[in-house]
Amino acid sequence: MSELREHGIDDFSSRAGAALVTGASGGLGAAAARLLASRGATLALTYRSNGNSVEQLAAAIRADGGEVSCHQLDLVDAGRCAALVAEVVDRHGAIHTLVHAAGPHVPQRHLSTVPVQDMRAQIEQDASGLFNLLSPAIPQLRRSRGAIVAVTTAATGRYAVRDGLSAVPKAAVEMLIRAIAAEEGRFGIRANCVGPGMLSDGMAERLMASGDLDQVALEAARRNIPLRRFGTAADIAEAVVFLASDRAGYISGQLLAVDGGYGA
Repeated sequence: MSELREHGIDDFSSRAGAALVTGASGGLGAAAARLLASRGATLALTYRSNGNSVEQLAAAIRADGGEVSCHQLDLVDAGRCAALVAEVVDRHGAIHTLVHAAGPHVPQRHLSTVPVQDMRAQIEQDASGLFNLLSPAIPQLRRSRGAIVAVTTAATGRYAVRDGLSAVPKAAVEMLIRAIAAEEGRFGIRANCVGPGMLSDGMAERLMASGDLDQVALEAARRNIPLRRFGTAADIAEAVVFLASDRAGYISGQLLAVDGGYGA
């Protein structure tokens, strides 16, 4: 981490307070957390159930000189979201960045086979869950003139068949972020999304393990990507941290698809 700062990449050390990262137990949330820390951010990391994974991540960040706290959070619980925001402000003084990377693995299924309750639960976790957190966080982000970055999906730009359980709720997330950008820009808040395409570290393995995709299907997916390769969690983290930084200070209300050209 210190090596990056020696090369002048130090976007966050002068900011008061912490970057709040949801879903830090997942691959994308953890990658974003590590990169934020390496560029000077104090962190508040959340997890729903995998506390051991987040504590290990936090220990590694602390060993490298970073400051981090860990918090259990179920985004469906609006009361807990409000309490979490208060905890982070009490611990770190302010929230200058909110990175929303929470979300479980979503199975690949045709919408005609998706039970109504499954779609309802996914919308509640993704879209309503983010709103549950934004509602108490916005006053804090107004004070810090902060940034919001939500990790969504490239499938809202070019739909991938059988990805409806992910794409439909995340389309709602993207509209929520655009609405926040339009309404809260006058208070200095910026809000953007990063839309990952197919990733080699995590996503492809999970789809193979679950039986959603076999090797033939993965090769077909690769051929649909102009760059002819899958991305990585590090690719997504770079986009997230850029949009959270002052280097993106005039960017708001946007979706940055990190998909190897899939949506072109």
